[in-house]
Amino acid sequence: MTSGDTSHPSPATEPVGFETHDHAGCIASALAAADAHCQREGLRFTPVRRQALEILLQEHRAIGAYEMLDRLRDAGFGSQPPVAYRALEFLVAHGFAHKIERLNAFIACAHPGAEHSPAFMICRLCQSVAEAQSTPSRGALGDAARAAGFQIERTVVEAEGLCPSCAEKADA
Repeated sequence: MTSGDTSHPSPATEPVGFETHDHAGCIASALAAADAHCQREGLRFTPVRRQALEILLQEHRAIGAYEMLDRLRDAGFGSQPPVAYRALEFLVAHGFAHKIERLNAFIACAHPGAEHSPAFMICRLCQSVAEAQSTPSRGALGDAARAAGFQIERTVVEAEGLCPSCAEKADA
């Protein structure tokens, strides 16, 4: 948006994760979308993959592989690390989840099915994460890449700070 522009960004560009919403509906619609995508693409959305996605969807924070393994084990899916890693690998490979490099953890994608470059805002106090879309081909990074003759294929932007709830508590 330019200065003076009073239009609002589309919901696809607004950050997802810090606002209050219908969480049960959010989970149900994301699982239904993942089911439909897998059926269309001929992918096996196995019970363990579905459970892993549901676990990621239950919270708006990143979950490490070993926490995922513990939660999958509690749900009856075995206790060997490959169980969690394979499920997470599938979810990331097919756009249902992202890896947060800074935290070495995973989060459900807030914009599944959309070709996008995620930008993550990570709360340093509560570890909640909001996802927005970035446009790396524009701005300083895009300019630097073009000047170097580099073609950007994938970017992940990670910013650390305070979510609205923690910022409010810090100000009190």
